[in-house]
Amino acid sequence: MTITTDNTTNFIKEPERDIKVIREADVVVVGGGPGGAAAAVAAARNGADTVLIERYGHLGGMATGGLVILIPHMSAGSEVMEVKGTCLEIIERLDSLGAALHPPREHLGLTDNAIVQKYSRFFDFTVDGRVRMSVYYDPEMLKCVLNEMIEESGVKLYLHSWGVKAIVEDNSVKGVIFESKSGRQAILGNITIDGTGDGDMIESAGADFDGALDSNLRSSNLALVFRVGNIDSDRFNDFKENETDKWNECIEEIQKLDGYHVCLPTNRPDVRWFNNWIPNRHPLNIEDLTWVEVNVRKKMLVTLEYFKKNIPGFKNSFILDTASQLGARGSRRLIGEHILTYDELRAGKTHEDTIAVIPPLKHNVSEEWPNGFVPYRSLVPVKMDDFLVAGRSFSSDTVTNDLLNLIPFCVGLGQAAGTAAAMALDQGIKPRQVDHEALKKKLIDQGAYLPS
Repeated sequence: MTITTDNTTNFIKEPERDIKVIREADVVVVGGGPGGAAAAVAAARNGADTVLIERYGHLGGMATGGLVILIPHMSAGSEVMEVKGTCLEIIERLDSLGAALHPPREHLGLTDNAIVQKYSRFFDFTVDGRVRMSVYYDPEMLKCVLNEMIEESGVKLYLHSWGVKAIVEDNSVKGVIFESKSGRQAILGNITIDGTGDGDMIESAGADFDGALDSNLRSSNLALVFRVGNIDSDRFNDFKENETDKWNECIEEIQKLDGYHVCLPTNRPDVRWFNNWIPNRHPLNIEDLTWVEVNVRKKMLVTLEYFKKNIPGFKNSFILDTASQLGARGSRRLIGEHILTYDELRAGKTHEDTIAVIPPLKHNVSEEWPNGFVPYRSLVPVKMDDFLVAGRSFSSDTVTNDLLNLIPFCVGLGQAAGTAAAMALDQGIKPRQVDHEALKKKLIDQGAYLPS
């Protein structure tokens, strides 16, 4: 190893080395979050020999390790569910374990005052007086559900494995080098899917991407979520509803103390979820990531102490857990064959290659607030072959990505990417050449809700 020094910078020149190829596969997925896990399951179920590489010791990404335990707006104010497919399957499996809380399907779209009032204590269960499908769930049970789906589909899983470099040859991604306790190894694949969320493989492969963040948007903020247990939720809810002015005063005081904590329900009445928004810290800067890990935990103790002293229902509460995975809401976005824009989303523009339907967040679907639609081309790089993305790094402008980089939509994009990869391999074509109508038909056959 050679060390080079000048007046400004030190460098270490690594010697060349041979990297052992431990496996070859049809599809290699890097990142086992909502998008990556869904992509791996879809590819395997459609006949592809599939490998999934995940840096943590569990699957689910932000949906489990990040403690983002809400799957929001799967419907848009009617009895129709616009988000189904793999996402609905996950929820049904959680239901079988008693690990999910949501309105029953038969209540979707109802306007009955008593029913609406019942669900109004939960964020996004009701919008403008109508019941919608959103889900609070147990993140530990979701880890088990995803393990089950991966095993059942025949995916070869490598946990504790960090994908560090895309293998590129002749403008085509040929696999991935990853690091683990077993050292530096490689897996070759005919098609690689980036499910890292941060677009790590996009950057490594040399595919074009946009890394701009808008400081005014949610997606530019980091988070370290935590949960508080042993709460008397009835007392807390009564306080919020019957002493609204006092609760609002408390919120203002909390904001002055630590600036960013928001207390939300969970699937358990004795547990509350504290979400937060940390501005001016970048998700790809190790100094910023470290700062967030250390300082949010400091603020967490201040928050807990305030709630125990001042908020009814919290007197005997305690910190249940903090997220093992720091929350990054946005970073690299692929420059794809189609860059989805907010104008398209807001206008409800459909695409001949639509692979996901997005209900509006704060409104029920109407002529003024139509559903949004994501095209398959937003998963396909402009130049790089044998490569797709799954999850929040899809090709989009900053505002669109801010609205769509949520768990249910990442799952849907992952399902589409995995299905398309398997189709391309089966037909001996490139992913960009997959027939859009055939892909839509396959997704509909798999339970997805798509326009005809």
